[in-house]
Amino acid sequence: QTSPVPIYEGEDGVIAWLLDGPDARYSVPLPAPGEAKRAILDTYTKEHSAEYQAQAWIDLARKLHGEHPEATDPQNVDSVLIKTSHHTHYVIGSGANDPQKYDPQASRETLDHSIPYIFTVALQDGSWHHVDSYAPERAARPDTVQLWHKVTTEEDPEWTRRYHSLDLNEKAFGGAVEITLTDGTVIRDEIAVADAHPLGARPFGREQYIGKFRTLAEGLVAPEEIERFLDAAQRTASLGAGELDQLNITAAEGIIDLSAAPEGLF
Repeated sequence: QTSPVPIYEGEDGVIAWLLDGPDARYSVPLPAPGEAKRAILDTYTKEHSAEYQAQAWIDLARKLHGEHPEATDPQNVDSVLIKTSHHTHYVIGSGANDPQKYDPQASRETLDHSIPYIFTVALQDGSWHHVDSYAPERAARPDTVQLWHKVTTEEDPEWTRRYHSLDLNEKAFGGAVEITLTDGTVIRDEIAVADAHPLGARPFGREQYIGKFRTLAEGLVAPEEIERFLDAAQRTASLGAGELDQLNITAAEGIIDLSAAPEGLF
């Protein structure tokens, strides 16, 4: 922070014009003198390549894939109703009234903000992949499109309240789902936070972070470079002057075509 603090305050500040108005007051919790700065341990890890509000829904869909395989076939499903927070419903759910969220020709940037699409693919596949789950041929699969178009969301006041809660023990980013089958059976389940969340079913630890890095780097970074980087990253505290460049990663030969790069602004 090198800019003047009054950028946030005053009659023409950020708070007055962009946030809750000139009379708004915000309380920002800070560690007490001498208190360990451990807030990073309360951050929300994204295990999956999708909007954060979709993380828990991917995990719930994977669970339902194993428990109710019949729900993966659109011929067996009458409707899928996701009850969730205001934000999830109106930003990445059917409440956005965005037809592209149901369009198999939509861009990846749209699909990764479509709960109906994400829940459908994770339910059918029982997994999520940062590339394969968004592939055009995956999005256009006929049985996926059929099931996808049966998924809707609605706001639930309790999930909205929990979404905005300041109590980290009850703050939630998920909701409840009702899958109604054609024979009248209703499958119900819910999830509050993603599995990787600090309070989730499988909180991310070092092993999981390393696994995520390996998955993302596969095919883009040479195996020996992956190992070199991981070794350096896990020795960050002991790296000396002139050694921080070890935390840079070199792409595998042929991955980056500098001649094809855009010229930029200048």
